[in-house]
Amino acid sequence: MDIAICTFRRPAVAETLASVGAQDLPAGVTVRVIVADNDETPEAEGRIRAAAQAHNLDLVYVHAPARNISLARNACLDAARGEFLAFLDDDETASAGWLAALLAEATRGGWDAVLGPVRAVYGPDAPAWLSTGDFHSTAPAPVRGRILKGYAGNVLIRRRAVEARGLRFDLARGRQGGEDDDFFYRLTDAGGTIGYAPDAVAYEPVPPGRASLKWLLTRSFRTGQTHGARLATRARGLGKLAQIGLAGAKGGACLAGAAASLPWPARRHRWLVRGALHAGAVARLTGMRELQLY
Repeated sequence: MDIAICTFRRPAVAETLASVGAQDLPAGVTVRVIVADNDETPEAEGRIRAAAQAHNLDLVYVHAPARNISLARNACLDAARGEFLAFLDDDETASAGWLAALLAEATRGGWDAVLGPVRAVYGPDAPAWLSTGDFHSTAPAPVRGRILKGYAGNVLIRRRAVEARGLRFDLARGRQGGEDDDFFYRLTDAGGTIGYAPDAVAYEPVPPGRASLKWLLTRSFRTGQTHGARLATRARGLGKLAQIGLAGAKGGACLAGAAASLPWPARRHRWLVRGALHAGAVARLTGMRELQLY
């Protein structure tokens, strides 16, 4: 099977590769690692190859310029050869049982994709409310018992399920963000299934530039825009107005929750971040262009 890591000027990719090399693999499983370098020039190739060699990894290095994460993700899809393809981000490290847990759940449930949790690691200077609320950790949120969307930071994909549906990461979203939300929405809209392996843990440090309420609000607003774009393709006329009204009402409820939670920063900010999500959905449904985060 293949493990894909998309990278752009992050020295921490060496730690990601080290964690892949330390996996407790199930019997009979062999791993090939695909690193797609999204920089304009392949200056990191030597460092990446050295890190892979240090951990006895079978490496495929792909230069996939430039500055568009969807292009790099698609390059990984093209390079994959195994039945399964797992994605890790280049600032994450995988727990020793990460891959085994993903594979076990894929086999148990027959899923087309399996998500694992991403646990945020906060630095000592992070605001207390941020670590208390654990705002950056990621896990799926089922809707009526079904996972409808995923994320590319910790996921196992059954390759034939993607190829049979002709799925690719949208290049237009490769700089604005939301390309993984969109990809997995299209998978489930086409009948694909997504499972969850809670023991397939990846860890992600939170850099200072992301340890703020402003960053969280912006990201949540953009995520809401991605959801709004999906709703806009599925609703017309009065149906679209109804969606706008529903998202607006949810946003209003979130503001009320924030007002009622003024003495408790983590709770108050949780309401605000959720409200930004619904505001993003309204903005996209009413025609606002999506933000470009990267």
